[in-house]
Amino acid sequence: MEIRTLRNFLTVAREGSMTRASEYLHISQPTLSKQIQALEEELGKKLFIRRSFHIELTEEGSLLKKRAEDLVSMADKIIGEFVSLDDVTGGDIYFGLAESNQIRYLAREIRKFKSIYPDLRYHITSGDTEQVTEKLDKGVLDFAVLAEEPDTAKYHYLCFPEADVWGLVMPSGCPLAKKKDVRAEDLAGLPLFCSEQGWKRDIPLWCGEKMEGLHLEGSFRLSYNASLFVREGLGYLLTFRHLINTSPQSGLVFRPLFPKLESKMYLIWKKHQVFTPIAERMLAQLRESFAEV
Repeated sequence: MEIRTLRNFLTVAREGSMTRASEYLHISQPTLSKQIQALEEELGKKLFIRRSFHIELTEEGSLLKKRAEDLVSMADKIIGEFVSLDDVTGGDIYFGLAESNQIRYLAREIRKFKSIYPDLRYHITSGDTEQVTEKLDKGVLDFAVLAEEPDTAKYHYLCFPEADVWGLVMPSGCPLAKKKDVRAEDLAGLPLFCSEQGWKRDIPLWCGEKMEGLHLEGSFRLSYNASLFVREGLGYLLTFRHLINTSPQSGLVFRPLFPKLESKMYLIWKKHQVFTPIAERMLAQLRESFAEV
């Protein structure tokens, strides 16, 4: 199984047409068809369902697509790493980031770093702990940012200078908006939105046995998307301060939880990881800057 073949397979999956894919790749359609057929024979599974005017991925094809995306990303990263060995002015660094206002510290350091290494190229993937650590473990990412304590048996880490404060985002006209803070008993029976990670880990620590009276209306990986549901009156959002626009014109308000609930953010990387020169220098700057703060 060659990386080139996987790249071509991903192009066919994206285009949904052997003809359009062959045109995009600048190879003949029979050649491309033979590559896909050989891939199916190698795996012993049909990867596409042929329709009248398009093709669709089978269940097995969807699985291969996910794996191929990781493999191709890893191959691109390896090539970039070797190219950057002699590139003292830049290179590529890959981050997987949780949603947090603390990311501003990382952005600030990247801005300062680019003034020294103008050819730095940084790539951002967003996701929860499960998503970003999976890519970090596979070597697709150099660093990840988590909203929970890392597994110190697997990762080294730096703690961000501040912590995120939990609260409730709600329409400005609802009764709870008149309170200065929100308690567990205020949430009983309300339709709540929250990240799955926060609902399972953070909120139970905050409210204890009162968790039984709370109702999860729906879980979201991105707080912004959940805030749109709040605007439509579908529920209330448990999230970090500063992730959602709650200015007077927004129609939404944020009220902190009481007792106060905070989540620290951690920059992590794999133990025994071999960094490119540019990533090694980035880490050195982050260590120094975070220690100063």
